Amino acid sequence: MRPTMFWTVLTTLVATSLVSASSVYGVHGVHNSVHRKPCHDIGKCKFNPSKSPKCWGDHSLSTNWYDEIPDTGVTREYWLQIQNGTAAVDGVDRIVLTVNGSVPGPTIVADWGDTIIVHVHNAMENNGTSIHWHGLRQRHTPQHDGVASITQCPVAPGDTITYRFRAEQYGHSWYHSHFATQAWNGVFGGIIIHGPCSAPYDEDKGVLFLSDWFHNTTDSLWSSAASGLPPTAQNGLINGTNIYGDGGKRFETSFAAGKRHRIRLVNGAIDTHYKFMIDNHKIKVIAVDLVPIQPFTTDVLSIGIGQRYDIIVEADQGEGNFWLRAYPDMACSAENEMVNDIKGIVRYDTRSRQDPTSTAYSYTQDCLDEPMSKLVPYVPLNVDHPVVKKDFSLGFAISTQGMFKWTLDGTDFLSEWAVPTLQQSLIDLSLLKTATNVVHLDKKEAWVYFIIENGAAALGLSHPIHLHGHDFFVLAQQANANYTASTPLQLKNPPRRDVAMLPANGFLVIGFITDNPGVWLMHCHIGWHASQGFGLQVVERPAEIPPLCDAASIDSTCAKWRRYVDAKDILQDDSGI
Repeated sequence: MRPTMFWTVLTTLVATSLVSASSVYGVHGVHNSVHRKPCHDIGKCKFNPSKSPKCWGDHSLSTNWYDEIPDTGVTREYWLQIQNGTAAVDGVDRIVLTVNGSVPGPTIVADWGDTIIVHVHNAMENNGTSIHWHGLRQRHTPQHDGVASITQCPVAPGDTITYRFRAEQYGHSWYHSHFATQAWNGVFGGIIIHGPCSAPYDEDKGVLFLSDWFHNTTDSLWSSAASGLPPTAQNGLINGTNIYGDGGKRFETSFAAGKRHRIRLVNGAIDTHYKFMIDNHKIKVIAVDLVPIQPFTTDVLSIGIGQRYDIIVEADQGEGNFWLRAYPDMACSAENEMVNDIKGIVRYDTRSRQDPTSTAYSYTQDCLDEPMSKLVPYVPLNVDHPVVKKDFSLGFAISTQGMFKWTLDGTDFLSEWAVPTLQQSLIDLSLLKTATNVVHLDKKEAWVYFIIENGAAALGLSHPIHLHGHDFFVLAQQANANYTASTPLQLKNPPRRDVAMLPANGFLVIGFITDNPGVWLMHCHIGWHASQGFGLQVVERPAEIPPLCDAASIDSTCAKWRRYVDAKDILQDDSGI
């Protein structure tokens, strides 16, 4: 059997089915998982999504998952292959990059407390890659965060890298390439970590991706974006599909009348903030990113790039077909040819073929997060006074080559694919260059505040800010305002998440604890902006990093990458992230 055929068979058996995964471990000699009864089926309270959703065996929704995690003894093992392909996801054929042959890729599924192992093979013809597990804190596993130039070198064609980490949080998220703008050519997929939740439901509809889509690759559009002209998107996709002209097809899902349906939303766009709604239905929000909250109900949900919302929708309309809509918020999003036609269909009767005639809810174009007052974490945690306080001003610059660069305090981020920061931290941190925008945090369990100011020098745009390695606390967030020493901060159980909007002409204040030694990137999640230098990195408790890393593995990936670069004469043309 050819290696590629063997890989395809293995990924089909293992990466697409957890039941199969358990059964084939011994067959293929890959991994013998410890088999025991799931934690949610034993202990004080058995989990039942419709009757006892807050239970999880000896743990519950009230468990502080930063301190206590179930010991399942279970390992979930997956094989992902990144490869070149073509697809017509909206009826227009174009070059894509796929995960196991599909866009989006297969969903990684585990239980709270499981160990997850993912083998990623680069089967592309002429491209590097790395896979980031968005929102997963990677506590004690910093080298598995999957960020090229930060925690690893890119994986060279023909090479394989293995990521291993613990599912210490629960809910849903996504994985995506963190190499240039590769994610938005198709290298992304969902993550579901089963655990308790803050409201009952009857059916789990899984992950629902909202994406923007171009009929050219992001690589070919980079020169336009790099000059400061964001490319116009041709379409938006709902779970990887939509119509365009006379081609393509709508995303469709079914609701059972009277039942409560859980939908796990992800904004996986490169440059689009979405307003999400389902006509005639209310949305009950139960989690923000990977943080369960006190539920609240809304008609329209504002979801920034990289953000996730866990929602429950009750099918209370009896019968009919209804539009599921994702509107680009044009206060900050790229132009889109299908701005009013990014829609799916919810059917109460799967035999129906009629288009809905339902009407959309009204909404405001503002690119703001949901109000802080609504995002109340179920497990209450308070914030202490900071030991470290950093203030950053966002701006921009034009390079001598005419390239547009985003800056923090006047410096645009630049790191080298072949010299990742984590590798340097194992050697000599004094070698880091100014352009790598490093914030050194040496103290243990210390509170840190970051103040990011988005004034007139930053062109009046909103930005989704993502911090790796942490859930941060949103202490203040305001548009069209200046941060001052008298700005009130919410220190009593503020919202916690890993992506928050930096409002236009305003500011964002976040706080976090130095409880996770490693090298962690903070960046704008607009793909073009990250590549244009909008980022910094936190080197947290550096003395404790080496014992957490496998230096030989890092060095091996880098050596193969450097050989590939030398052989192909590869030149880096972006910020490195």
